[in-house]
Formats: sequence, structure tokens, C-alpha cells
Amino acid sequence: MKKSAQVDALFADYDRPGVPGASVIIIKDGKAVLKKAYGLANVEEKIASTTATNYRMASNTKQFTAMAIMMLAERKKLSYDDRLSDFFPGFPAYGKTITIRNLLNHTSGLLDYEDLMPADQKIPLTDNDVLTYLKQQDHTNFPPGSKFQYSNGAFVLLGLIVEKVSGMDFREFLKQNIFQPLGMNHTVFYQRDDHTDRAHRAYGYSLKGNAFVRTDQSLTSSTRGDGTVYSSVDDLIKWDQALYTTRLVKADTLKQAFTPGVAIDATTGYGFGWFIEKKRGLQMIGHTGNTMGTTSVIQRFPEKRFTVIILTNRNDAELMGIVNQIEEIYLFAK
Repeated sequence: MKKSAQVDALFADYDRPGVPGASVIIIKDGKAVLKKAYGLANVEEKIASTTATNYRMASNTKQFTAMAIMMLAERKKLSYDDRLSDFFPGFPAYGKTITIRNLLNHTSGLLDYEDLMPADQKIPLTDNDVLTYLKQQDHTNFPPGSKFQYSNGAFVLLGLIVEKVSGMDFREFLKQNIFQPLGMNHTVFYQRDDHTDRAHRAYGYSLKGNAFVRTDQSLTSSTRGDGTVYSSVDDLIKWDQALYTTRLVKADTLKQAFTPGVAIDATTGYGFGWFIEKKRGLQMIGHTGNTMGTTSVIQRFPEKRFTVIILTNRNDAELMGIVNQIEEIYLFAK
């Protein structure tokens, strides 16, 4: 069986009539050796997914937020040793113990903002709401820098820091400094309830019983630095390839993104916006994204110039098994 047919078989569940879909790209030595789309981006209007379809990146947004911080550090606008209290007047005393580096590699100990929002919250949270909730606390979960604990709030704060330091809206900073220079001209932040780009936007769905229902937004879908970028596999190959170059930041700066901080476990660490581990003796750099109605994964093997990116508009899609099988077909096959 041809390799492309083997991949089609992996996505059979996404290629049925009337179901939310997926877009996939497999990159080897700078070229897309396979690029395909399956299923529907908009089930109600029967709009097919394409390789240009924009899916919500969820936590894969964090790699762009981290890059923005690295760019500002390289320009001497901030330091990785700067403290939260340096940027947010009136922040509680614990902010003096948390550095930008702690925020970037999830060692801040910040309380989860999802646990701090009121039970009767009706209006989607903004970045400033998250800041307010964290300002109302008087402690962290552990001494900053002492252990790893994944924190969406840390990356919300990093997005706000980008705005404070650059004097630009966070979205505009990413557009002008990352997306436009790389030609990622269709990578965007969709405003909540803005449906003017229905032809290119994947809406999120969740399986309820035997049917998929739209679950496109939640109360935490409007915070930006931790998960609001939308992109396509057509655009993300440009991002992937830029990470082999010095187009955005110097090599020494980029190296820090791929250097683990405090270990997560015996085999895994986290750099600046990326999980880092070894697989069959190769460095593997990647991230997943999962929020209401969308799941995504980016998995890179820089030593082999090999990357798999899968974007879906399904909640809790089981993508890692598919990624692992794609690697067996294209990377590890003898």
C-alpha cells in the first residue's frame, strides 16, 4: 500500500459524510511530502476542510507567545530574569519571586485561573480578568523555579507583557513580527462571534451520543497568549521551516526555546513553549493543543528535518496514535 493510502486509512473516521474533519501535513527536508484535508470545517453549512482551513491552535499558540518574548529579550526590551512585579504595579508580593523564565517554562507555581473564576461566570474571561484574579491571590502552589506545573495563566501574562513592553496590541505584534515576515498571511485571531470568514474557519465540535454538536467557544476561549491563534497547515510549514533559521531570532536565542528547564519526568522537559524529549535516540520537540471543539498536535524531529502537524475541529481527538503511526510510515520505516 502506498504511504499516502496508509495515511488516508488513519483518517478514515474524519473522511465520512457530515463529520468535522482534519488537515495534516508531513514535512521532510523542507518539503511537504504529504498534505491533505478530510471532512468538514463547518458541518452545518457543509464547508469542506482544506489545507488552507484555519483551526484554533489552542495551546500550540504558546510557541508564538514564547517567540514574541524571545524577540523582545533579544532587542533588550526585557530580561528573562525580570519579575512579574516589574510589569504589573500592585501585584502581590509573590510576584517578586516569579521571573519571565518561570512563566516561559511553566515553573511559576501560579494558581490555575480556570479554578479562580467564579462558578456563576457568564461572560468570557479576558486577559485582564486573569490578571485581576491572580492579583487577588497571596501565594503560589510551590516556590517558583522548583518544579514544573503547566500554567495557562503564565502565558496569558506573557501576552500582556508583550503588550506592555512593545506598546503594541498582542495580536498586532505577532502579525507584524512573526506572521507577516514569514508569509503566514492567513494566520489570525478570530474575534468572538465574528463569523465573516466562515469559508476559511473551522468551527469546533464535540461528540454527543452519536452526533457531533458545535462547541466552538467557552468561557476561557478569549484569553490570547495561551491559546487563541488560528492557523492552517499551509501556513504552519512556513513556521516550521523558520525554526531552522535565524529569520526571527539568533541561533543562541532559539536554542533556549529547545532547552529543557526543570524536568517534568525522567524523559521529558519543557523549554520556551515546547515539550522536549527523546524518541529512538532522536530529539523530539512538540506540543499539543486541546480546547472546546479543537485538538491539534505539532511533532518535530529537527535532526531529521521531519515534522508532522495535524489540526482538527473535534474535541479530545485521539491524535497521538495517528502521529505515532505516521512516524512509523515516513520516518522510522526500514
